[in-house]
Amino acid sequence: MKIARIDTIAIDIPSNHGGAAPGQGGREWKVLPMLLVRVETDTGVVGYGDAFCYECRPAVQAAMEQMIAPRAIGQDASKITSLMQNLQNDLHIFGRYGILMFAMSGLDIALWDIAGKNVGAPLHDLLGGAAHDRIPAYASLFRYRDPEIVASKTQDALDQGYKYIKLHERYVPEVKAARDVAGPDIPIMIDTNCPWTPDEARQNALLLKPYNPYWLEEPVFPPENFSGLAQVQSATGVPIAAGENACTAYEFRAMFAANAVTYAQPSVTKVGGVTEFRKVAAMAQMANVTLVPHSPYFGPGLLATLHLMIAQPEPPLIERYFLDLEASLYGDLINTVDGYFTAPTTPGVAPEPDPNVLRDYAAK
Repeated sequence: MKIARIDTIAIDIPSNHGGAAPGQGGREWKVLPMLLVRVETDTGVVGYGDAFCYECRPAVQAAMEQMIAPRAIGQDASKITSLMQNLQNDLHIFGRYGILMFAMSGLDIALWDIAGKNVGAPLHDLLGGAAHDRIPAYASLFRYRDPEIVASKTQDALDQGYKYIKLHERYVPEVKAARDVAGPDIPIMIDTNCPWTPDEARQNALLLKPYNPYWLEEPVFPPENFSGLAQVQSATGVPIAAGENACTAYEFRAMFAANAVTYAQPSVTKVGGVTEFRKVAAMAQMANVTLVPHSPYFGPGLLATLHLMIAQPEPPLIERYFLDLEASLYGDLINTVDGYFTAPTTPGVAPEPDPNVLRDYAAK
């Protein structure tokens, strides 16, 4: 079963996160940009992957079409591990992390989708079987920079059945607003997106500590400053989470060796796909680090994450971006019920994406 064709599909789905201020990264987040990777074999089996893109979609698309696809077409689609290793080796001189790894992640997810479809089994069956019937989700709120909006969105999430809330705020007034609404028993995570030096992070962690953060996420820049993360965690006693910006299992090995985190957050669309994610999961278990993946997606990346986590022996927890989309590629599979996800049961990663959505929301 050879790879016969690889296509990229760019779509933009209008979205609403409910805040007056821009979301993370200064973007207004009026549209969710996605880049699907469609792989077709010479036997007619088709798989879909999801490459991290957001504002870098043209670069990720070019990497796939000009660098990765010419090397992958004609290769055995069933030999995923060796193909991904060979691609990493062949392309390493152009950068081990970032754009190339985002694109390779999309290809890897598509190949696992094909693997499941080829044998008529959902991905989690190929990963050892489902250890859980459903997965609790945490509502991942946007950065609103306004305590009143934070309080309102926290209440909205609780009303929808979420038992965990993540903020993308950095300072006490917004965190206090969420805690006042949620009460003392609802876990609240705080994702700061790498704003501080280790010393600044230590000071701010101590200011936030009275609000009992379940974890403090990526408080240090650069994100690969693992010794700095370790210092913040050790000095404050506040659990640290990180990993969405880490590519390949090697970065996680260094992270765990530094005792940098209590919670590891590999992102299947950035880390190297399902293949690398599995390596990270095994290392996290050996290092006594809890796996809580980064998954602010609504395509194959989210559904692949669901499969990966439903096959984990430990109690899972997964991220769900707290926004409304105008359309869904996969119907209600991207939504929670009373704060819980259910993994797809169709063969591969997901059912076929809605062709009407692919057509109507194709990027202009």
